Parts: sequence; C-alpha cells; structure tokens
Amino acid sequence: MTDQSLSCFDFIEPGADPFLPLEEAVERILSSVQQPPRIETIDLSSAHQRILASDVLSPMNVPPHRNSAMDGYAVKGGDLGQREHWIVQGTVLAGQVPGSSLQPGHAFKITTGAPMPEGADTVVMKEVCQLKGETLIIPLAKQPISGSNVRQAGEDIQEGSRLLRAGQRLSSVQIGLLASLGLAQIPVYKPIQVAVFSTGDEVHAPGQALSPGGIYDTNRFTLLSSLRSLGCEVMDMGILPDDLPLLIDALASVQHSATLVLTSGGVSVGEADYVKQAVSALGQIGFWQLAIRPGRPLAFGRLLSEASPVGCLFAGLPGNPVASLVTLMLVIQPLIRNLQGEQGWQGLTLTAKAGEPMKSRLGRSDFHRGVLSFDSQGQAQVVTTGRQGSGILTSMHQGNCLIRIHDTQAQVNQGDSVTVYPFSTWLPGWQSSHFTEGN
Repeated sequence: MTDQSLSCFDFIEPGADPFLPLEEAVERILSSVQQPPRIETIDLSSAHQRILASDVLSPMNVPPHRNSAMDGYAVKGGDLGQREHWIVQGTVLAGQVPGSSLQPGHAFKITTGAPMPEGADTVVMKEVCQLKGETLIIPLAKQPISGSNVRQAGEDIQEGSRLLRAGQRLSSVQIGLLASLGLAQIPVYKPIQVAVFSTGDEVHAPGQALSPGGIYDTNRFTLLSSLRSLGCEVMDMGILPDDLPLLIDALASVQHSATLVLTSGGVSVGEADYVKQAVSALGQIGFWQLAIRPGRPLAFGRLLSEASPVGCLFAGLPGNPVASLVTLMLVIQPLIRNLQGEQGWQGLTLTAKAGEPMKSRLGRSDFHRGVLSFDSQGQAQVVTTGRQGSGILTSMHQGNCLIRIHDTQAQVNQGDSVTVYPFSTWLPGWQSSHFTEGN
C-alpha cells in the first residue's frame, strides 16, 4: 500500500513503485466528495432510474384488506369437510364492500381482488363448484383446506415497514411499489452535470474528413452514452486542440456549472501535458499510475475559484478507447454514483473457470475482455474475446464482461478460477451484442 498520508490530489511520480492499486484509487477519489447531493421532489411518473433521497415507510397495508386471490366462493373454513351444500347469500365484486356478514351455512360468490365478507376466511375456486339455483355444491373430495386462496391485509407490505432506502436507484419494480402506496411524488437526488471534452490535434469529429495521421473521436461518444445511462446531465464540449490557453479557457467556462469535468487523452507519460497544466492553472491536480491494465494513467483534481471554494472535480482519462472506458467503469463510475446519492454502490463480481490460458504481470491487475457463459451443470466459465490491445474497441463489443487477473498472478492456466465483472452491472447502459443466427 502507498503512504496513507497522501491526499487524493497528491502527485505520484510516474514509474514509482508500487503503482496505486485500483481499490485504493477508488477510495481516494470517493474521499474527495465534499458536498451532499441536492434533493428535488418529482412526479412518480418521471422517477425512472432516479436515486431515492429518503427512506420510504409504508403509510398503509398492501393489500389494504383481506381479499380473494381468485374467482370462486367465500365460505367459513370450519364448514369444509362437514358439508357439501351451501346457500349463496350474494355476490362481492372487486372494488365493492360486502353489504352484510356471512351467515351460517351460506357462501358469497366473489371475484379476484374483492374484499372478504366478515365471517368468511376461505375461497373455493369456482372450477370445483356446482351451482343449482341458489344452492352451491362443493364435493368433499374437492374441498380445499381452511384459509385457502385468501390474501391477508398487509401480506405484501405492512403499514409502517421500511419499503425502500435512501440511495436506491428506482426501476420499474420500485416505482410500482411506490404507486401501490398511493405516492404521487417522491424526493430524489438531482442529477449531476458532467462536462466532457476530447483533446488532441489529431482527433476529428465523425463526419469530418480525416487529416493525415488523424483519428476519429471515439471516447467522447462512449463517455457521453455511459454518463447518460448513469442519469447524468451531460455537457458535450467537443474537441479541444493541444493549446494551453484554449484548454484553460474551456475548463474555466464550465467549472461553475459542472460538478465533474471528464477529458480523455493528454495525460500519458511523454505526451504534451497540456491538460494537467490547464487544470493546475485553475486548481489542483494529481497524476497517478494505476496498477491496472488497460487504464494505467489517470489525472484527478479539482477546479477552484473564489466563487466556488468547493470547486468542480476533474478526471483526465487515458486516450486509448478501451482504457478510457474501462477507467470510467472501474474508477469514475463509483464517484458518479456517489455524487448522485447512490451510496455504497458496488457492482456484481463472479468467480468463473478460465477456459484458456491468460497472461498478466505481477504487481498489476489485468482486465481482459471476455465472454462469460454457463455449462450444463451451471458452472461459470469465461474466455477472452481475442486480442486485448487498449485500442481494440471491438473487444468490448464482442464481450460481456471483464476478466480480472489479480496483481499476485503472472498468468492464469486453463481451469483456474478468475474474477469476472459482468457488463450487465459494470458497463452503464450495456446491451448484449450477441444475436442468434437468422435474427
């Protein structure tokens, strides 16, 4: 471990030993958060993928009353096994209140969801019943046990119970639960604003003609898409050339409106170090060598001003497409989720058997792109997608996970256990790219 007296912005000399481990880098970055997220109240219909800002205690029982779980006849359970004939006293439909209590030897015809009449505690499904005039016949051999087919009040949710916790991301299931409590509005954390730049004279926007030696801007689009999937409000700031005054002006233009600024490129050892110089001119920055591959170089800091003493956070990601995206997933994603109120988030990891040998290097964690599958016995197994260069974005497209080879391993043999990071929880907005033949 590195010296714990270092702050999250301290400079770590390139080439220093050891490099900063992944978990320590995430811990340092999370420690830089100095302000709680802001809260707003929104309509439930607009709450998809928002982060709940307070615990939800149920104001009622769900269901609010005993009700029938199916269409049939409501009877007193103590009569079952003692008789086969009942007199039909009336009908109760969903949304109605029974007009009278159940009389001895009688039954109510009842529909699914209808409140149970007083005195009735069992519903017999209509398929086993016979009706002759006002007489209901339930053969002894087909009678259920007492208490069958009835939903009790509070069976799903009890009044006063804690249903959801602050910091939880809301999906269709949670929104449905809130609706079942009659809640029309809920408090949520406000999305953060993230400004995204690409840098470099060689970088061109899609649609432009490439100059000699030029490349198209990949990273800005993968970052923008990932940030939107995380619920951020994004500020697309385009491409900036390798020009220090222009970089300083661009960063200064967003430091009061953005919570976080992301750039890609210009932070590797040996490159023209304009990004780090620009951030240093406006605040403070540290340069780290992470003990991971891809994604080793990372600049992290804060843009400061008298008007904003807390400042705006800054992260400079590597320029290679896979390195940029992997660094966002593993290092910056926990920060973004924390800034938006999603406390304690941790993506799912699995253990799988390696389906092939894999090489690494002691002292760093290698993250290969892989394909996770399960055999007929349910055993997880994983293979790589092939070439693993940090510029090969197809390795992300063809895979469904990252395979972590830990820093204590120089290689993995076929059949060894490895740690897997499924894209379904780690890659924001991920959709499978695998299709069956003919689709």
